[in-house]
Amino acid sequence: MRSFQGRDILSLKDFEREEFFRVFQVADQMEPIARDRRSCDLLKNKILVTAFYQPSTRTRLAHESAMLRLGGSVTGFSDAKMTRAGDFYQESIKDTVKMLEYYGDAIVMRHFQQGAPHEAAKWASVPVINAGDGWGEHPTQVLTDLYTVNKERGRIDGLKFLCIGDMRMRTMHSIGYALTQFDCEAIFISPKEMSPTEEWKAELKAKNLRFREAEHVEQVIHEADVIYMEPVVQADYTKSRQESGGEKGTTPANYKVTRELLAAKGKSDAIVLHSLPRMDELPADVDATKHSRYWQEAFNGVVMRMALLNLVLGKSE
Repeated sequence: MRSFQGRDILSLKDFEREEFFRVFQVADQMEPIARDRRSCDLLKNKILVTAFYQPSTRTRLAHESAMLRLGGSVTGFSDAKMTRAGDFYQESIKDTVKMLEYYGDAIVMRHFQQGAPHEAAKWASVPVINAGDGWGEHPTQVLTDLYTVNKERGRIDGLKFLCIGDMRMRTMHSIGYALTQFDCEAIFISPKEMSPTEEWKAELKAKNLRFREAEHVEQVIHEADVIYMEPVVQADYTKSRQESGGEKGTTPANYKVTRELLAAKGKSDAIVLHSLPRMDELPADVDATKHSRYWQEAFNGVVMRMALLNLVLGKSE
């Protein structure tokens, strides 16, 4: 297995099966620290630089919380428009990263342009972690999701994943790539204009993932062990920021998971994951059911980032 020390975390395309379990193993070691709301000194004297060109709640704060729990420090920006990287000068990724690498020991980047963290990694002498790049990928979120599945269901192999939402989304891309390393089957449900691209489906087929598409959640929810959701009513991820323009529209029943549907047709042990934020595709009354795992997923987001920071900064090998 390749060493994680000094490694960029940019995509799950190149993650091998044993690497998932190594990350899960380190996450298990970090979990008691986060669970007990403690801090330690594993990354004392280390600094994390957060470069967020696009709004974030969970991903940015989970990385920052993880670094603080590990005894490190955090600097960076959460709005590029307040910096010379995003104001009148529109500083290049190269110039920005060549500067940021002197300010810390690892860089976490979210960007509205697909491939921007990969470009950053070309120029940085410190590890770069992709915190979401346009319609590209979101590897740390999906590592969190699969860690949650493994903890909650005791395995990933043999499970059937029902993926509902916009298949252009970076989380959907990353989970598709990740599932190629497990003995799983995926079912994709999305509006036609948000359906999987032929290029992405060809990649998944080449990696031997078993998958199919369906039109309505009611047709297949009885098969699902893991219900993995994203909105179909959402912002444009290729923009740095998108303010609400008034009415957002409502989610068609095809792409909604309700308490009633879970009770009537869902497996009794099915779990529901959602990286959030949500619209009306997942009503709040699902929160109190035995199926919801998105709050545990949010907690695990800190644990997973603790594991990744430990690994890339060489404290766990």
